[in-house]
Amino acid sequence: MLKQETKVWSVRDLMKVSIDLLEKRGFGETRLNVELLLAHALKFQRIQLYTNFDKPLSRDEVADFRRLLERRLNREPLQYIVGSAGFMGLQFRVDQRVLIPRPETETLVEQVMLLCNRIENGKGVSILEVGTGSGNIAVSTAKYVRHAQITTIDNSAEALEVAMLNAKVHEVSDRIDFRLLDIYEPIDQIILRRFDIFVSNPPYVSSDDFEHLQLEVRKFEPRSATTDGKDGLEFYRRLVEVAPYVLSDGGQLAVEVGYGQAERVKSMMEASGMYGLTVMQDLQSIPRVVIGSCRATTRNPGPLN
Repeated sequence: MLKQETKVWSVRDLMKVSIDLLEKRGFGETRLNVELLLAHALKFQRIQLYTNFDKPLSRDEVADFRRLLERRLNREPLQYIVGSAGFMGLQFRVDQRVLIPRPETETLVEQVMLLCNRIENGKGVSILEVGTGSGNIAVSTAKYVRHAQITTIDNSAEALEVAMLNAKVHEVSDRIDFRLLDIYEPIDQIILRRFDIFVSNPPYVSSDDFEHLQLEVRKFEPRSATTDGKDGLEFYRRLVEVAPYVLSDGGQLAVEVGYGQAERVKSMMEASGMYGLTVMQDLQSIPRVVIGSCRATTRNPGPLN
């Protein structure tokens, strides 16, 4: 890869040869990749690369960068290599225990924030999230909506460890209740109390589509957080089924959906009796979030699975 072990590399030279190498291997955003990897190796801010362009690097510094670049050449996601991902203006710790937060999910959080701001009951707003992951939805919502109290569940203890760390870093641990629960548990074990908002970004990639995802996703990210192993709609069916038991009357379910799924999920919610249905687009004009109001039920749920 980076030959000439006796060569003294400058920041400029190392960046140039690395960008060229990534381009030859078919990577996109090559400059950004190299900037972030080299800044991480040198413990620099990105701007410092350009204020130290001619800085000669030690063999150890070059070796550290080489190890990071080799991981990227192996298609490991950049965010896992540097250990963090940006979301809603915040930095989240991430590793292979959790899905990497995506920019389109910011649309879901923005809509949840708007829903929170419309609720004025003097007691704050209560939110239930399914699928904690890195905690990006729960933590960013708690960070920006001071009157929100959030309960978030995940069936992965490892993911919850990452999420709780992120909550601690962003100083919102006191307003988030983390629970190790599976949405497919019997309904009477899921009912914690009634909530104002029920939110989820579930695994919505179908088993067929999963095989065509980027190698970074298929090889490194948690499969169970990406696909339902079926038609991509399995989790929505369960969320719609559970919603009347966990939402207050008139409470709202907000879910992120994949490309081409919005109308099917909207129809599913409408068929269940939800009303006031809306579909919101992300910044790329893709229908991304479906929201519906729910009538609460008090009947005995029985075993819904």
